[in-house]
Formats: sequence, C-alpha cells, structure tokens
Amino acid sequence: MVFKRPLSEEEDEEGFKRRIISSKFSQNVNCGFSSQELASTLEPLIRRWVRDEVQRTCQSFFKTLPMLDLHRSPINALEPCHETSLQLRFQAKLPHTFFTGSRIESEDKNAVKLVLFDVNSNKIVSSGPFSSLKVEIVPLDGDFSADDDEDWLEKDFDDKVICARDGRRPLITGDLVLALQNGVADLGELCFTDNSSWRRSRKFMIGARVKKDACVGSRIREAKSQAFIVKDHRGESYKKHHPPSLVDDVWRLEKIAKDGVFHKRLESNRICTVKDFLQMYTTNRSSLRKLLGGSSNKTWDTIIKHAKECVLDDKMFIYRCGADGTGLLLNSVMTVVGATFDGQNLLPLDKLPTHQMPVVEAVKQQVYQDLDGMVPIDASSIFEVSMMPLSSIHHEHVRTTDHEDGMHDMLGHPYGKEMNCL
Repeated sequence: MVFKRPLSEEEDEEGFKRRIISSKFSQNVNCGFSSQELASTLEPLIRRWVRDEVQRTCQSFFKTLPMLDLHRSPINALEPCHETSLQLRFQAKLPHTFFTGSRIESEDKNAVKLVLFDVNSNKIVSSGPFSSLKVEIVPLDGDFSADDDEDWLEKDFDDKVICARDGRRPLITGDLVLALQNGVADLGELCFTDNSSWRRSRKFMIGARVKKDACVGSRIREAKSQAFIVKDHRGESYKKHHPPSLVDDVWRLEKIAKDGVFHKRLESNRICTVKDFLQMYTTNRSSLRKLLGGSSNKTWDTIIKHAKECVLDDKMFIYRCGADGTGLLLNSVMTVVGATFDGQNLLPLDKLPTHQMPVVEAVKQQVYQDLDGMVPIDASSIFEVSMMPLSSIHHEHVRTTDHEDGMHDMLGHPYGKEMNCL
C-alpha cells in the first residue's frame, strides 16, 4: 500500500490554481468559445499566477541576502540606488549650438560655473574637505535622459561617457580637471574637436564627476549639462545672429540661406540688409511676401519673428505734409512713432486721441509712397516729455551730415517710387 505524501500549504495552493485554470479551459472548450473569448478568460488568471510566483521567488531570494558576503558577491551590482544629498551641478544655461574649436560658455557669454550642492541644506558646500575636491570634465552623449531632479547610478553616468571617433583627436580638449574652491569652480578653456552629427542623438553634453582616485567615502552625484549641437567651425561663417542687427546681411535671418533663392531674389530688389528687410516689411508687406512667394506660411512667420528681434538704433525721421502742419515721426525701419497736427507740438503715437488715428494712417500711406521728403533728426530724447515743440526739433536737432546721409539713403532706397515695381 502506497501512502501519498502530504502536500505543503504552498504546493496545495499552486495545485488549486492549476485546477482552476484547467477547469476554466475545459468549460470554455466544451461550450465552443472562440479563441479570443478563451484568451480573455485565461489572461487575468495567468497574470495573477505569474505575479504571485515572481513575488514568492523574490522573497525567497532576498531572505538569503544576509548570508552572503556583499563585498565580494556580484549581488552587490543589484543593490538599489540610494539617493545622495551631495550633487555636482552646472549653474549656467548653455546655447543650443556650439562650433568645433569654440569655447564652451554660457548663453550670456560668461564662464560656466560648477558647484557642489547639498540638497538637504539647499546650499553650496563651501567648507570642509568636499569643498576643494578635484573634478574631471567628460563628454557625454546627448541622449542621457535622466532628469536632474532624480538620482541615477554611477554606472548610468559612466555608460554615457563617449570617446572620439577612431583616428581622431580627443573629443574634448582644454582644462579637463578642475579644483573646487569653496565648492565652486569656473570651466576654463574647453572645446569640442568634432561635430555631434555622428551620434544617434545628434547632440553632446558635458559632464562632471569627482576624480576616480579621490577618496571621498560617500557618493557624490555627477553633473550633466543640457544637450546641445556641435557643428563644424566651417559653418560658423553661415551662423544666424540672435538677435540680428540692422547692418547684418539679410541672409543672417532664419530660413534665408546664404546665396540661396530667397537671398538672391531679395538682393536683386536691393534688400541687402536686415534694415532693408524691415523697412520693406513696414512699408510694403504684400510686395515682400511676393518676393518670398515660394515659402510656406510657417517659413514666413519664422523669418519675420527673427527679423523683429532686431535691436533698433535711435535714428528718427520727420516727414511734413500739407500746409496745415501735419507731420509724422518715423524710426529707422519706417514705423510711425509720433505725429503733429499743428506743426508745433509732437505727440507720441500712444498719446494721440482715437479720432486722429485715421488721419495718421492716411498720411502714413502717403509717406510710404514717396519717401523723398524724409528729414533725419536726432530724437533720442524727444519723448522725455509728453509734448515737445516741433520748432525746437527743426532748429536744434537736425544735423547736416545726418541729413545728407539720410537723404542719400532715402533717394536711393527701394521703397520710394521704385517700390511699386516690386
């Protein structure tokens, strides 16, 4: 006579689950259920069974951890990441684009600061042995997506450190080792020697970590910058300016390529600088849009937005029309900024009564059709008061050289009588 071995509680529970699954399977098959209906019935049961089995296995595994030598066992690699309060941080916003050979510096052209920060005290570690640590700067792949607010493993950081392509110079050169002073250091001469186009992310980062030979005794989280593109220095001569200046060539604007279709078309119509472009936009927008007729609305909006970032100079022009003393004050891109209706007092545009605005609009259109009557004036302080006698402007602020230069500019400008041929 053979006695059955009594089942343990775990084995009995496991067998019970299997019997339930078998029973469900038999019921569905006997009832002629489709395979899809059968799958929907079994899926939650199998998921629950697998989850319980994984949980039981993990619990059994971790019960054995105290019996192991964690200093020698590879199990140490599975240790969870513990948050650290000490962190290296870059305290600067970097530009979106650098060129090979150009210095790594902040968006406002200042040195990039690296600090050792304690998140518990929310302060820079300015004293103690950690405040004078040596830190090394390394190049990182731009796809290091860990958030600055979360912690990461040292291995995660090391895996993103990249080297130069075969047969090339070191990827990053310059002052690669910094010594913190009171917990702070400035990046010195530091530049990339290769562009970032060969990386899958098309971008680089710079990282900072405590030197490997430093005996710290506790983890200090590494620093990483935001990702940026590195282009070959030969492309720097084609670089767009942000913001552009009035005297910049028109191809410095976004979406207008040097010697491209738009550039040649604009130059052929005597629109050579950003100032020319803005004047044309102000005085005859529809004609300018026709010159860029091959562009989409999105491209047009991008060009205009970039052009409007231009910082204007303080040059202004007065235009008199009619015997009643009506006149307009315009800036260097032909935008109306003031008006007079009696030939004596000049008011800023935002101070004019509403009923006078139609008159300003009508005179403005007359001005844009014929710019020969423009007279340059020195009006840098013209609106320091709400009203200023126009006679004082005429007699005191007109400069002979500016007048001659301005008239020459206006007479030879494409926005006078020649404008309609565009």
